[in-house]
Amino acid sequence: MDLDLGGIFLENSTYNYDGDYVYKEDCSPEDGVGVHFGTVFLPMLYSLKLVLGLVGNVLVLVVLVQRRRSWSLTDTIILHLGMADTLLLVTLPLWAVQATGEWSFGNPLCKITGAMFTINFYCSIFLLACISLDRYLSVVHAVQMYSRRKPWMVQASCLSVWLLSLLLSIPDWHFLESVRDTRRDKVECVHNYSSLSQSWFDWRLASRLLYHTVGFLLPSAVLLFCYSCILLRLQCGSQGLQKQRAVRVILVLVLVFFLCWTPYNITLMVDTFQGRPGEPVSVSCENGRTAVENSLVVTFALACLHACLNPVLHLGLCRNFR
Repeated sequence: MDLDLGGIFLENSTYNYDGDYVYKEDCSPEDGVGVHFGTVFLPMLYSLKLVLGLVGNVLVLVVLVQRRRSWSLTDTIILHLGMADTLLLVTLPLWAVQATGEWSFGNPLCKITGAMFTINFYCSIFLLACISLDRYLSVVHAVQMYSRRKPWMVQASCLSVWLLSLLLSIPDWHFLESVRDTRRDKVECVHNYSSLSQSWFDWRLASRLLYHTVGFLLPSAVLLFCYSCILLRLQCGSQGLQKQRAVRVILVLVLVFFLCWTPYNITLMVDTFQGRPGEPVSVSCENGRTAVENSLVVTFALACLHACLNPVLHLGLCRNFR
């Protein structure tokens, strides 16, 4: 998965790996509004998100710890969501520094921060999928996937989500490197496939398709199916008020997730299939790749907003938190 915070995590596209792959990008660092957005606005935005997000998530975690003896399934999921969001938030200072200049933290931090972003995304959508399946079985089929008599099942599910997310971040651990981009003339944290020679595009495509399919499309299908069935069932009015309220709170969390992450994922899909081998591409600042890069900057900033909105939603919608 690739991000663009003034260059972060975009593949180094200045190489000509294949005679059949022509990819020209003549834009200078001064061209396009995306550069100015990245160097001026992004650092301020990330600093604000860091403060608000950490305060909100720490407050939610403190409330959960204080009432840990009466945790529900939703509370446990919220705990793990808060932990995942906090992991993303603590990397924002690095993104801010990267946006204003170049990556100066070396390869280890490049790999760690990139992997933490990926793990946060996977954890968020997988945890939401778990709780959606539980609500679906409870409301539609009157079956409890998780129960107070088997609290270990909730913890086992959350642990499995973390382990799966860690496994899916392996491409980041392997390919992320701090390298010099000759087009921008600065060191950037990018997925560097240059050592793979002729097979570089296959690895890039496989990594992206894994993210698109396992990380977004399949979980999204599960969420949409579960909540479509739940909403149809709730329209019958046969469920208790408390259960309806709980479902609506979770539904809001899911909707906010999609509002924050869908634009970034759509933009990343466009970038994935742009400039394929065998299709000569000539891109200028006005009509192609740079427009996608600028879109990735903006949509990534929107995606990071999710880590700040989660605690606001928990504190504002859940009665137990108020």
